[in-house]
Amino acid sequence: MKKNMNIVDRAIRIVLALAAGVLVALGVVTGPFAVVLAVFALVFLVTSFFAVCPIYTIMGISTRRK
Repeated sequence: MKKNMNIVDRAIRIVLALAAGVLVALGVVTGPFAVVLAVFALVFLVTSFFAVCPIYTIMGISTRRK
């Protein structure tokens, strides 16, 4: 897949994913919302690692410079 995320976009996603992970790990967020938050955190980490966002691809958006 073609990369479509720049470094700032990736860094923001990593920070959000880590924050969500800490909230879930510390028990601040519990129940079904914790599961949903953990899944979103995992998705953010994976998309940041590969620099590809499937939603950006569908919408034809890219935050990378040409």
